Amino acid sequence: MKTVEDYMISIPDFPKEGIIFRDVTGVLDNADGLHLAIDELQKRLDGIEFDLVAGAEARGFIFGMPIAYNLHKPFVPVRKKGKLPRETVTKEYALEYGTAAIEIHKDSIKPGQRVVLVDDLLATGGTLKAAAQLIEELGGEVVKILVLIDLVDLGGRAVLDGYDVDTVITYHGE
Repeated sequence: MKTVEDYMISIPDFPKEGIIFRDVTGVLDNADGLHLAIDELQKRLDGIEFDLVAGAEARGFIFGMPIAYNLHKPFVPVRKKGKLPRETVTKEYALEYGTAAIEIHKDSIKPGQRVVLVDDLLATGGTLKAAAQLIEELGGEVVKILVLIDLVDLGGRAVLDGYDVDTVITYHGE
């Protein structure tokens, strides 16, 4: 039986020599791989009580939306700054060379709501940490962070210390 990792495509020396790029599109463009990825992520929610799913742009939408649909939960998009039309809350976070900002509609999360946060990749943890902080700023509680791929050596888990983080695939090394 195949695993989600069997559908991943590893590209050596991209974007620079010595790096192995983990390409999730091998999962996305195969019906069995995509189905398996959603199922594996969703399994990690067994026994977790939550009110809604939030997904980080853009692949957090891809993986979070079917989970929300399957479990009949609302879905809240966490978007890049300037993409949401109503009143938002914004969080800026550090990138390797500069900063970025994400936003959530101010009325999307109510105080006390229990939230599952979904993304495709955990690398340095900056995006997920900022998303979790936005959820908390609105009074929500992040009860689980679900990620398809964890690039362990980039230290994202340490940045998310204190959160319940679960991943399907773990890679060591660059």
